[in-house]
Amino acid sequence: MKRGKGKPEQKSNNNGANLGFEAKLWQAADKMRGNIDAAEYKHIVLGLIFLKYISDSFLERFHRLQNEKYGDTEERDAYAQDNIFWVPKKARWKYLQDNAKSPLIGKMLDDAMEAIEKENPGLKGVLPKEYAKESLNKQMLGEVIDLIGTIALGDNESKAQDILGRVYEYFLGQFAEAEGKRGGEFYTPRSVVRVLVEMIEPYQGRVFDPCCGSGGMFVQSEKFVEARGGRKNDISIYGQESNYTTWKLAKMNLAIRSIDAKIGFNTGGSFHDDSFKDLKADFVLANPPFNDSDWGGDKLREDVRWKFGVPPEGNANFAWVQHFIHHLAPGGIAAFVLANGSMSSNQSGEGEIRKAMIEADLVDCMIALPGQLFYITQIPVCLWFIARSKKNGKFRDRRGQTLFIDARKLGHLVDRKHKELSDQEIQQIADTYHSWRGEKNAAKYQDVSGFCKSATIDEMRGHGHILTPGRYVGAEEVEDDGEPFADKMKRLVSQLEGQFEESAKLEKVIRKNIKELGYDG
Repeated sequence: MKRGKGKPEQKSNNNGANLGFEAKLWQAADKMRGNIDAAEYKHIVLGLIFLKYISDSFLERFHRLQNEKYGDTEERDAYAQDNIFWVPKKARWKYLQDNAKSPLIGKMLDDAMEAIEKENPGLKGVLPKEYAKESLNKQMLGEVIDLIGTIALGDNESKAQDILGRVYEYFLGQFAEAEGKRGGEFYTPRSVVRVLVEMIEPYQGRVFDPCCGSGGMFVQSEKFVEARGGRKNDISIYGQESNYTTWKLAKMNLAIRSIDAKIGFNTGGSFHDDSFKDLKADFVLANPPFNDSDWGGDKLREDVRWKFGVPPEGNANFAWVQHFIHHLAPGGIAAFVLANGSMSSNQSGEGEIRKAMIEADLVDCMIALPGQLFYITQIPVCLWFIARSKKNGKFRDRRGQTLFIDARKLGHLVDRKHKELSDQEIQQIADTYHSWRGEKNAAKYQDVSGFCKSATIDEMRGHGHILTPGRYVGAEEVEDDGEPFADKMKRLVSQLEGQFEESAKLEKVIRKNIKELGYDG
């Protein structure tokens, strides 16, 4: 990636972007947070970045129209034809930055957001309007505005370098870390999304994510298509999100990239109020909430989606899997993240559901990932790939076979708590899958001891329909019970201490009994 003149030197960071002005901007913005909750604050900061981006894009088009001696530079149609948002005068960045030191800057920003939504119906109800609230330090707000003002975001050169994308991705990762467990509701680490996208190659067709968070799956899908010379209009995007603030984040994230997507919102969520009941997608990409126990399963015991068994009320994992399958087209493929327990759990009928799916020959590939990839949890997760038809004409006939990949040893630490998969590792995983399913120009597939194995349904039956890759590839298997290492050590130490105490008590009783028998040891 080229650097523009005058831009600061950049170095690698832990979120897949290049660390430089992004980190400087984050540090300045984070000081402004004060007592505002991180979940709320991210919309305030990302709203400013969004405003700067659309203002830059508008201004560049404005100057071009002036140079071309265009009649009316304030004519909306002159901007709409280039997919540029119309920005009213009181919402343009220069006007706001000129007033950054005003005590009324918060009210001016709220008014600017209102004006933009009024002029651009597609953004209605999406932009934050909380800049005037008392808990937001107006002096620091002005300083952040000045800092953002030094960064070009929406001009053509910055768009080519995806400056905005880097800032957004960096901030989403930082907010996910700041929010801890709740952060996973809107952010899936980029390297994990890239594995999913590179594996299933969504060149053309309908892409669906029924728990879409901030829209990262869609962004990477569009990037994939464009990187290979395709047109992003070749894919149609559908998503659903039940958290309103996260839905707004997704709408902004997609709007800044001019990605046309149908993103449904309702509080019922995908299980209880499916926004796309009749949709049959060519690709499903998703990272559903792990082991969700509060999904309202008691109200859906006879749902049409449960073709392979009724999912337990206390865990939504296999409700999500069957929801994905329900929305797949006849030749479609689903790629998604699940907790490791989904590969081996036999609780509450989960083993029977998994068995039915295996016997229906739907499981195309299973990948065990290393731990520490996620901000929400340090325990490992796995990737599932479900194919509606393993003989669909696009690839070789792989009926009765499933590919297992054990990637637990891959990845590198980018800080004390988090790992990333490198570009080479992502390609290694994707190439293995492409070779196995017989893609044109792919290398011939071979099992690699400790890494990958093509297994038959009979072999899976022999393992009790458990899908843990370590059982098949020959690697040392470490069954993950989902308990963090520190907690596990604490529990084991406590157990040992308890055993020592019981042992000491038992020894006292034995000595006492021996004494009573007349032996004095």
